[in-house]
Amino acid sequence: MPESPGLQPEETVHDEPTRPEASDAVVAETADTGWQRVSPKYVVVEVVGSIIGMLIFVGAALAAYFLLHWQWTIWLAIAIAVVSLIGIAFEPRRVRSIQYRLRADDLLFRRGIMFQRQVAVPYGRMQLVDITRGPVARALGLADLKFVTAAAASAVTVPGLPMAEADRLRDELVALAESRRAGL
Repeated sequence: MPESPGLQPEETVHDEPTRPEASDAVVAETADTGWQRVSPKYVVVEVVGSIIGMLIFVGAALAAYFLLHWQWTIWLAIAIAVVSLIGIAFEPRRVRSIQYRLRADDLLFRRGIMFQRQVAVPYGRMQLVDITRGPVARALGLADLKFVTAAAASAVTVPGLPMAEADRLRDELVALAESRRAGL
């Protein structure tokens, strides 16, 4: 019996579905995490830092007033206190503006309310991923994750991450950086 010519195209159509499995692995690897915010507890770290800075500068101005009897330093102390308190009022909004996003080839970082900054750090360019913790952040279980590239000006710090998340991100980013550099 002769073969039907219509069966040949169907066989070639059914033979091709083996390739999507390979592309599924690529899609899983390049999944976008979406924008992630830092911990809300980071507001405490920022407020404590602002209060300490305010106390130092107001104290210096008041010391100049009492020791040197410069009348203008009392007004300077009042101005520093007012500006610092206004800055502290904006700290929660400023912390909410700090976000990061893991994409297929790079990490995006953005921050700022009025003056916004957005930086993309390619995984293959990362040379160092560093975790730092100040005393207030350590008490709250938070850490800062710093990415250093060959260009010193492009160092990016993602502050206010929970320690477990910072460790996980560090390990993941080091592995991604190694795989991207190996591919160069």
